[in-house]
Amino acid sequence: MTRDEVRAAAKRVTQWHGRFAGLFGRKEPQGHSLVYLKGLMSVQKRKSVEPIALQFARGPNGMAATQNEVVALQGFLTHSPWEASDVFQEIQAVFAEELVPTTSQWSLGTVGVFDESGFEKAGTESVGVDRQWCGRLGKTENCQVGVFLAGVTPGGVAGLDAQLFLTEKWAADRKRRKKTRVPKEIKFQTKPQIAVEMLRRTRAAGQVEFDWIVADSLYGDSGNFLDALEGMNQRYLVEVKKNRLVWTVDPATLPGKTPGPKMRKKLGSYRYREVRSVQEVAADLPADAWRPLKLREGSHGPLVFEFAVLRVWAMRHDRPGPPIWLVIRRSLDGKEVWYYVSNAEAATPWQTLAMVTGTRFRVEEYFQDGKTHLGMADYEARAWTSWHHHMALAALAHLFVTLTKRDFKHDVPDLTLEMAMRVLRSAFAKPTLSDQEAIDLIDYDRERNEVAHDSHRKTWLAKHKRLAEKLLL
Repeated sequence: MTRDEVRAAAKRVTQWHGRFAGLFGRKEPQGHSLVYLKGLMSVQKRKSVEPIALQFARGPNGMAATQNEVVALQGFLTHSPWEASDVFQEIQAVFAEELVPTTSQWSLGTVGVFDESGFEKAGTESVGVDRQWCGRLGKTENCQVGVFLAGVTPGGVAGLDAQLFLTEKWAADRKRRKKTRVPKEIKFQTKPQIAVEMLRRTRAAGQVEFDWIVADSLYGDSGNFLDALEGMNQRYLVEVKKNRLVWTVDPATLPGKTPGPKMRKKLGSYRYREVRSVQEVAADLPADAWRPLKLREGSHGPLVFEFAVLRVWAMRHDRPGPPIWLVIRRSLDGKEVWYYVSNAEAATPWQTLAMVTGTRFRVEEYFQDGKTHLGMADYEARAWTSWHHHMALAALAHLFVTLTKRDFKHDVPDLTLEMAMRVLRSAFAKPTLSDQEAIDLIDYDRERNEVAHDSHRKTWLAKHKRLAEKLLL
């Protein structure tokens, strides 16, 4: 990596922004969007409107920003008429052009991951704020919750869509809806229902086709969500809870009537012993049903799990459902077990299903990078419009950094997102470090990460010597 390459990469932010600029309307909001993006990618800890405007905006004749520029940037986020959906659609187009691999590059193709993320907020005035489950905190708290769709390929991750979740109480509160500019067409929807709509509009945009949809048990345990995906001929692999019931034989081959919708779903209430929880199915598997597979090389060494994969029949809406795959993944010590179901073709190799289970962590990376480095959780957005504007701009900032990281991969294979951000910061309007300092810091981080990884890998290989030999690690 040379200083000229660093400068060229930073200048490309303006070039990439040019592709999106027209989506923001007139010249002034276009300028505001670039200011906001630079602020999200800056080194400053607090990345809300005021500090961004004061650092990156300019007053008349290039003078330092004043309260006028702060107000203007706030207006851009809340009142400007540009549509977040238009930005997300263009992100989808860039994702398809720049990051979607060919089949020869990665057999899994393009994976779409649905997940929700919580943002702790005080008070009750901001749109959607309510006492609800916040995964980030692991408890019920006063927060906003958004449903997100991320696109995952070997080239990188991109935020392709986002929508704020409104609780039933919030969705029915006309006064607060009006005050926070919630569109009339927005009604209460569960998170799986929101995800289905997001998938439909992404498919309708025509830019991205998903080879797989992946999600956690909130979505996997929703029969309506799975019905909708199957109705769209969309292949999925989703997590389910351990008490999820399945048929271990084809219910059509059993005598008598199968359980109807009035049967209780309580475990063991069915008279057919062939209806079992996925946890019970896993417990009865013989030792030779489990096979180890390395999913990837982690920062602490190889990530290896044991898998059991078998065909079962779904129990959905208290009725027998279609034949599906049951994929069971467990840690090498057997202490942690995950369960998944998939509508993939019967001929799908077990290794493919196992590898798909290892893609969901990438959306967690997207949230972690977004909240740690790109101000995803730093917003001060009370209105529906400002929340969605902010999330679209955060996704755009993430895309710019991801492309920078991609462009440098040939010279720096272990370049992280944080390192790529240092490249971009070195050429902003008020750089906090020079391009040479950025290079020096990246080299330092690379050496430190390499030493730590080698140490963790050596420890792992020593602990799992026989398995390492079996997997040729």
